[in-house]
Amino acid sequence: MPSPTRSPSVSVSTSAVALSTGALVAVLLVLVAAEWGPLVSFDRAVADGLHDSAVRSPGLTTANRILSDWVWDPWTMRALVAVAVVWLWRRGERLLAVWTGAASVCGAAVQQLLKAVVGRDRPRWPDPVDSAHFAAFPSGHAMTAAFTCGFLLWLLTRFGAGRRLLAGALVAGAVSVVGVGLTRLYLGVHWASDVVGGWLLGGCVAAVAVLTYERTVLSRRG
Repeated sequence: MPSPTRSPSVSVSTSAVALSTGALVAVLLVLVAAEWGPLVSFDRAVADGLHDSAVRSPGLTTANRILSDWVWDPWTMRALVAVAVVWLWRRGERLLAVWTGAASVCGAAVQQLLKAVVGRDRPRWPDPVDSAHFAAFPSGHAMTAAFTCGFLLWLLTRFGAGRRLLAGALVAGAVSVVGVGLTRLYLGVHWASDVVGGWLLGGCVAAVAVLTYERTVLSRRG
């Protein structure tokens, strides 16, 4: 790939993403913490319908477990980030390599902090098809996938990846982000609002990491 490029329009759009996703996370967090009736009812309706399907379809449930626990697992996503860190380091982009790794670690820390603060119970079933640890909100799988795919897409754009590579990465990223959220719902280990919260928070962390890096680089080189 060619040398990295920057565009003022990217900073503007990234700021908009950071602000909008951050605001939506804050609103959703308040609604979840307050146990807002319509949201609780919606979450329960989605969970009940998907759990009934999961119990009746063991083959589909197994496929969802493979996708959730291996293909789109948070550690798989973190491994992709690690590969990016090594690649950047070997290219001489030492600051960006450290920034990428630090952003991933900070995202995981924010996720665990919110889980501890909110302390939301996961769905409980007399006949569970899967299990998970820690509190429910936000979904760690959804957040990690959203952060990883968003940040890596920015890296590809920054280093001038071709249209075909970007298009393929965009499709793969979208499928991964949406897919992992759906698997967590299907397996009955998260409420729908947990997954939406994870998507929003992952996008927000990625946008903030990109924005602060761009502004730091611009100020240092200005």
